[in-house]
Amino acid sequence: MPQTETPGTEAAPRTRLRWWTELPLLLLVYLCYSAGRLLARGDVSTAVDHGLAILRVEKFLYLNAEHPLNRLFTAHAWIGVPADFWYASLHYLVTPAILVWLFRSRTLHYRAARTWLMVSTFIGLIGFTLMPTCPPRLLSAGHGFVDTMAQYSSYGWWGGEASAPRGMGGMTNQYAAMPSLHVGWALWCGVMLWRHGGTRLAKTAGVVYPLVTTLVVMGTANHYFLDAAAGAAVMGVGLLLAPWAMRAADRARVRFASRVPVDAPALAPTLAPALPADSPATSASVVSGGCQTSPGERIPRQRESRLRPGVEPDASPSDAGEGAPAAAR
Repeated sequence: MPQTETPGTEAAPRTRLRWWTELPLLLLVYLCYSAGRLLARGDVSTAVDHGLAILRVEKFLYLNAEHPLNRLFTAHAWIGVPADFWYASLHYLVTPAILVWLFRSRTLHYRAARTWLMVSTFIGLIGFTLMPTCPPRLLSAGHGFVDTMAQYSSYGWWGGEASAPRGMGGMTNQYAAMPSLHVGWALWCGVMLWRHGGTRLAKTAGVVYPLVTTLVVMGTANHYFLDAAAGAAVMGVGLLLAPWAMRAADRARVRFASRVPVDAPALAPTLAPALPADSPATSASVVSGGCQTSPGERIPRQRESRLRPGVEPDASPSDAGEGAPAAAR
């Protein structure tokens, strides 16, 4: 019985992928993700209502990791400042680095891993659109959260209104909290390191990175616990849909290739078998201006000097066999 790999993670590409096609594709996906976050703003009051609803659900489930973590990060700068750098930087550095590493060193797994990440990202974009959510840091002060990004903004390049660079806070959607793709992408990176890292250090990083990211997004008051859980769920759904997406892409590629016209006459010379230059098939069938030559002859009708007297010189040797005297008329 043939062995099968985990769906969506071990499929080998049918053709070798090239960086000059992969890079524009990934940039296009990221631009769509960024533009979608920016456009899917929604109503502020609706986003606040969604955030408060999440708090009520967590209270009902006795989940309250955000408040103690946020107090810890706020009270101790040596924890809060690195956490803010973690939140503002690694999301955009580690994920591309893992993609490049897979492309260069784990080629057989790259296409499935990239497709998984892309599908999950688009699912997250749907979540931002359908459920704009106010993060804890933007709720009123009475809910007990402190915006550590604003508190420690003097230590980094980000502004007080968002994790974006100073002056660019208006170019990001601060209500795209559900699901947390910080956690989702970190989970993807962890799985890749665990499965394909090959060393104990890589496997350890594969566990530590998503766990620390989950603590950071809650401690900096950028996400609720349920946001982090939704980010992990989105990655799970993306993993299930990735094989379907790859099959659909393969079918579209085959359909496109079948519609491309093929110039048969232009391909005919390349399909003809090549023969050695000194083979009889190439040296015996030389035709020039309607005159035939046989092996050993350099010019047409050279054989006339070898014929018997009285024989017509224009008789063709093919009438009696090669080298045989032609019959007189």
